Amino acid sequence: MTSRAPLVVIGGGQAAASMILKLRSFGDERSIVLFSDEQHAPYQRPNLSKKYLRGELELSDLMVRPSEWYPAHAVELKLGQRVKAIERAEKRIRLADGSTQDYSDLVLATGGEPRRLPAAIGGELSGVYTLRDVADADKLAPLFTAGRRLTIIGGGYIGLEAAAVGAQLGIEVTLVEMAERILQRVAAPETSDYFRALHQGHGVRILESTQLICMTGDAGRVSQVELSQAGHPETETLAADFVIVGAGINPRSELAEAAGLEVNGGIVVDAACRSSDPSILAAGDCASFIWNGQRTRLESVQNATDQGEAVASTLAGHETDYQPVPWFWSDQYDVKLQIAGLNRGYSDSFTRPGTRDQAISVWYYKDDRLLAVDAMNDARSFMTAKRLLQKGISPTRDLVADPQSDLKALLQA
Repeated sequence: MTSRAPLVVIGGGQAAASMILKLRSFGDERSIVLFSDEQHAPYQRPNLSKKYLRGELELSDLMVRPSEWYPAHAVELKLGQRVKAIERAEKRIRLADGSTQDYSDLVLATGGEPRRLPAAIGGELSGVYTLRDVADADKLAPLFTAGRRLTIIGGGYIGLEAAAVGAQLGIEVTLVEMAERILQRVAAPETSDYFRALHQGHGVRILESTQLICMTGDAGRVSQVELSQAGHPETETLAADFVIVGAGINPRSELAEAAGLEVNGGIVVDAACRSSDPSILAAGDCASFIWNGQRTRLESVQNATDQGEAVASTLAGHETDYQPVPWFWSDQYDVKLQIAGLNRGYSDSFTRPGTRDQAISVWYYKDDRLLAVDAMNDARSFMTAKRLLQKGISPTRDLVADPQSDLKALLQA
């Protein structure tokens, strides 16, 4: 009699770790084999662009669990091993070295791949980096020394966090954003204005409505960045010691697609996190699910954690519909941004002053329904908004906008 094949996990990030921890908390003792193309056990990524990059944290501080925890809980880590294919008919995976591994169930927690710039404009030059994993951060950290010149391509949260670290360490930072404003894809103009002023106050040069033409260099290493800014007839060339590309990520869904699973902006899963093959589940940045009636893929630690736990619930027979209240966070200088909800489709937004220094919140509505809140140094507004969204309560705009109104009272509105 042959023993049952193990549960196999592909990916070593937050979603994978959360799934394993939750499954063990249910008392599920099945054998688990985790494959990751990284060399490290699962670790927390958010601080890679913050305290880790500044040298304030060691890799050991980021670990979800010490490495010895895994074998003690019947989890075998196969690190530095790339999975080449999923062979669904045989219920096995094939690795790049030709070896195979059978599975009873398969969890895809493959995350996302940072978008890179084309080689034709210098994207493959030495000195051009992305910031996604610990290997990226380890390459970048020695470059973050005073007096260097850093150009950041992309005005999203990763780019802004890296800019903050650079400015704090005495680096000359220029941030380039193609859109009309930083954070345009994810935030209202009020939030963009707040962070633009914050960064400019720390000496960061922000160029919006600016197109990257090309990067050039000497002996294969980047040294110049050529830009074209809207409304300026002449191009500008910046000297750059290194470049960080923060242009977002693409979901790593190639394995799933090649195996014939349904893919639509990510690996398509149902409310129980099952893919189109019921023995294959997915969670985290790679997973696409229906949220509020629309296909959605969330890139956040919160989603990776919660969806990983939802996968564990399904595997353990405690299946529930995964319908999160999204939340996100970012640290820049002495400002903590906390976001509750998702502002997709908002029709208007407005600000509410907070009670602390630099505290303000931006509230998003669609018609009369509260969608989301951006809270800057305003934990009270964030927690209130999160509870309002969880309870499905939408207080009137006038009540929220009135700085004299009691936020706690909003929960009773």
